[in-house]
Amino acid sequence: MDSKMVDAINEQINFEFYSSYIYLSMSAYLKSLNLNGFAHWLEIQVQEELAHAMKLFNFLEDRNGKVILEAIEKPKSTWNSPLDAFQDAYEHEKIVTARINNLVDMALTQKDHATNAHLQWFISEQVEEESNFCTIVQQISLAEKSPGGFFLLDKEFSQRVFTPIDTNNK
Repeated sequence: MDSKMVDAINEQINFEFYSSYIYLSMSAYLKSLNLNGFAHWLEIQVQEELAHAMKLFNFLEDRNGKVILEAIEKPKSTWNSPLDAFQDAYEHEKIVTARINNLVDMALTQKDHATNAHLQWFISEQVEEESNFCTIVQQISLAEKSPGGFFLLDKEFSQRVFTPIDTNNK
């Protein structure tokens, strides 16, 4: 692997860990408001982000690239409302998508077909991630006009279950 690609994947590994920190911080904020269902939904998202980081980590190792773990940036810890938190999450996922797209562009430029093929999983995953957060933002926006609806959402979000992914790329 080209050293620039190795560096870029290492940066994305760090960003995936950072994403997990953001969602864990949001979960703590929502728990402080006794919105445990919303908090639970984000705790599942934390697990997904950690799995994404490990999928890249293991890929880099499989390609004999050196994994270098850097410090993880401290996330924001307060928001103005649950809607504000999920709007931030949606915007964050748009950034993740742009970063993954940049990695694909780099792989294509370098004719690194193995990395391009691996990153296609992340392209599909980001479509799902953006869609999920966009839907939640819309649902919270509607539910804020009806407190009963808001608490029904909280109950619904408490049902989310983590579905493990293959982080070993096999």
